[in-house]
Amino acid sequence: MSREISGQTLLRRSFGRAAELVRQAPVQRVRGLLWLLALSVSAFAHAADSTSLESQKITYLIASVETLRGAQFIRNGTAYDARAAADHLRLKLRKAGSRVVTADDFIRLCASASSVSGIPYQIRFADGRVFSSEAYLRQKLAEFKP
Repeated sequence: MSREISGQTLLRRSFGRAAELVRQAPVQRVRGLLWLLALSVSAFAHAADSTSLESQKITYLIASVETLRGAQFIRNGTAYDARAAADHLRLKLRKAGSRVVTADDFIRLCASASSVSGIPYQIRFADGRVFSSEAYLRQKLAEFKP
């Protein structure tokens, strides 16, 4: 199983290498600094792509709640329509700030349960079926296609 290296890990390793380069001869230093610059740009590009995809997933999940016809989003025993539910999820996402990096983080930290009472959120569909919002959103996440 291959392990993906994060952009932050690459940068940490690269900055450690930068200290070595300072001690080397000028030509080697320039060559090494160019290598470091290329590696840093690559790491930032990878991190931006990853962040953009996760942001798309989160937007998709919120839209999947907002467009549910005739469904009710049950939060702390009170039923809300789909639009109010989506607005609430956006508010929780803003408040979560940097703690939410992935769509999984969003589901776990913002869209599964009340942060006040701990009671799980539920969705009552128009046909009367009731699912936890976590189960619904995980299913929608599995269906996501960029």
